[in-house]
Amino acid sequence: MDVQIEKKRFSKGKIATVGGAILLLIFIIYVIMNTAGGAKLTVNKERLGISTISSVVFQENIPVSGTVLPSTTIYLDAVEGGRVEEKFVEDGAMMKKGDPILRLSNTDLELSLVNQETAVYNLLTQMQISQNAARQNTINRLNQYTDVENNLIEAKRLYELNKKLYEKGAVGRQDYESSLNNYNYQKQRMELTKKILKQDSIATKQEIGQAKSSYQRTQNALKLMRKKVEDLVVRAPIDGQLTSLDAEIGQSKTKGQRLGQLDVITVFKVRIEVDEFYISRIYTGQKGTFTLNNKTYSLVIRKVFTQVNGGRFQVDMQFENDVPKGIRRGQNLQIRLALSAEKQALVVDKGGFFQKTGGNWIFKVSEDGSSAYKVDIQLGSQNTQYYEIISGLNAGDKVITSSYDSYNDIEQLILK
Repeated sequence: MDVQIEKKRFSKGKIATVGGAILLLIFIIYVIMNTAGGAKLTVNKERLGISTISSVVFQENIPVSGTVLPSTTIYLDAVEGGRVEEKFVEDGAMMKKGDPILRLSNTDLELSLVNQETAVYNLLTQMQISQNAARQNTINRLNQYTDVENNLIEAKRLYELNKKLYEKGAVGRQDYESSLNNYNYQKQRMELTKKILKQDSIATKQEIGQAKSSYQRTQNALKLMRKKVEDLVVRAPIDGQLTSLDAEIGQSKTKGQRLGQLDVITVFKVRIEVDEFYISRIYTGQKGTFTLNNKTYSLVIRKVFTQVNGGRFQVDMQFENDVPKGIRRGQNLQIRLALSAEKQALVVDKGGFFQKTGGNWIFKVSEDGSSAYKVDIQLGSQNTQYYEIISGLNAGDKVITSSYDSYNDIEQLILK
């Protein structure tokens, strides 16, 4: 009889199919589990910049570049135009007040001086002639006054004598009245002579005063002309160093043309340029610091130039205490300009992460140091070393501060 053969429940084909399905399912679960937390990237820990969040005394400041300049600069301009005839010193020379620098020649100016001197001498001669004439006129008036006075005395004597004789009948009426008339006439002459002498004295004084005034004005004009000729020799107005001298023998200089400058090198200032973004936050009295030869020096703002050129404005600072030894005009200094007072704050080191995140988030390292993940943060002020942390991190947290350029959509970093 036929034996019924039992059919196998699982064939080799089915077993292979089920096994492949299980492996596929396991792979899908693995992928889902590994991608559930967002994109990940494994990086070498040694290639990262990792900083620790700390609480320090923080002050907002900005880096600026400053140029050392003399505190006082006197510009040398040609007071009078002329041809450069002689140079007494060269550019860079140390000068004392009054030392000659160069000499110009100006024929027209020198000729004007000669003409002015001649005019003064002519006026002086005319004035002396006028004074002599006035003096002689006064003498003549005084002689005339003496004659009139003498005639009056004689007329009075004769009148008084004839009056007595007339009263006694010793002389006639005709002689008496003749002497009386002559006496009255001489009195009138005396009054007139006095008036003439007085008026002549007043006129003489006025004439002398006008002559002196005219002479004084001419003398002043002569002094001014001499001063202009003297200005052809350019001299140092103060003690200092001669710089930017622009004059060569034979060169012609016009009136008002810049010849050079004199710098007071005993006291310096530092001129800095600041971005116009900070113009409302810069004022006199603010301080800055810089380091030179491993020593820190302090500066204070003394003057703010509010005119903006090319998006920047200038500020003058002075050394607050010590001045670096050997500092020179034109030397460049890297200055940290303070914008706020000191305060205690959480800070993070500056780094390349800011360019990618804008300070809105950062990679925070896990406690075991095996990974780093994104956290939202809020930054406040900054200085040359730190960003101030407003929220999102605590003291002791470790964060990655190096560049994030390679981490585009990465949510988590695996550190090895």
